[in-house]
Amino acid sequence: MLERIRRLQELLAGCPAQEQPGFRRRLAGLMRGGGRQEPSESAVNAVERDIVRSSERRAARAQRVPPVTYPDDLPVAQARDRIRDALVRHQVVIVSGDTGSGKTTQLPKICLEAGRGVDGLITMTQPRRIAARSVAARIAAELQTTLGGTVGFKVRFDDRTSEHSLVRLVTDGVLLAEIERDPLLLRSDTVIVDEAHERSLNIDFLLGYLKRLLPKRPDLKVIVASATIDVDRFSEHFGNAPVVQVDGRLHPIETRWRPLDDEASDSSPAERAVKGVEECLDSGPGDILVFLSGERDIQDAADALSRVPAARGVEVLPLYARLPVAEQDRVFHVGRSRRIILATNVAETSVTVPGIRFVVDTGIARIARWSGRTRVLRLPVEPIARASADQRKGRCGRVGPGVCIRLYSEEDFLAREPFTAPELLRTNLANV
Repeated sequence: MLERIRRLQELLAGCPAQEQPGFRRRLAGLMRGGGRQEPSESAVNAVERDIVRSSERRAARAQRVPPVTYPDDLPVAQARDRIRDALVRHQVVIVSGDTGSGKTTQLPKICLEAGRGVDGLITMTQPRRIAARSVAARIAAELQTTLGGTVGFKVRFDDRTSEHSLVRLVTDGVLLAEIERDPLLLRSDTVIVDEAHERSLNIDFLLGYLKRLLPKRPDLKVIVASATIDVDRFSEHFGNAPVVQVDGRLHPIETRWRPLDDEASDSSPAERAVKGVEECLDSGPGDILVFLSGERDIQDAADALSRVPAARGVEVLPLYARLPVAEQDRVFHVGRSRRIILATNVAETSVTVPGIRFVVDTGIARIARWSGRTRVLRLPVEPIARASADQRKGRCGRVGPGVCIRLYSEEDFLAREPFTAPELLRTNLANV
């Protein structure tokens, strides 16, 4: 009987990673019980039955991996061999891909092709719910599967995953919450932390936790990805992890500087943004993406555009985090009429709004700051960093030559910080 138990231990390699520790404990208990007397045949049969079923489930997951194809025009697809080889040889890989390289949608597919997603889920984090939903839908469409099946997503109040899911998109907050119930992240065999440059509290805590977890989970693979990332610091954090640099696929973008003049000194950001939109409307065809600091400015800009003769017949769509899902989804469907998207910085990264040829950048955003003196979390409107401005600019170079109108001067741009300060240094850590 003990020899039979040893053979069962050898079969554990065919079980999903998250189920192996439980089976090991059960088999160890049978071995300990066999010190004085033989383990009962019924107990061994029960464990064997469960191990066989687990192995069959894993084999079924392997059968469900769909054929993986890549768009030829995406730079990350050209680098997939380098990324896959680095993933096979190393536990952590840093992928730095310029805006437009396609890393967000193609990295989970590269992981599938490398054999990941069978032992556990390929879990990719996004900083925002809208990004998790839209990226999941895009990957599912490219794999020609139904959203919620092979590819799903999980955000607060909405879980579109199933037992058949191989890839899932989650917000970083959702993954942090799951760590309470699953400290070893046994449900996942691969974790992709996307948009790591945002350095939110959730992202930094995740990166710190993953570094401590990796020695306990040698089978777990981690990919840290971003467009504007300090690759040396991230590589050093993970023990000099290899870095794969992917070039972007941007068309030429013309930058126009429109700083505030004396006559417009009393105008609001929304009013100045409308002036930028009018210039875009006169510059040629194509959809327009306008970056504003919040919902109030978006509403003011929408009201002002309703009185602009050149904007008649143009569809004006808002885009911000609290907008209902059905309203958010409207921006991802290109219609026959020209569109003006009025967005907060949710459209700055991850989310690719199709058809954009013009960007109007107010150069400001609401940035969370914790006041230790008043013990209040504030959301003041502040100038964005250069990296964020470049992310915004890159939104209009996807489909063809673009135009980015910056409502500030080039001197102002060059004087700004290169990166946004990590949230760890400016907010209350108790939020996590």
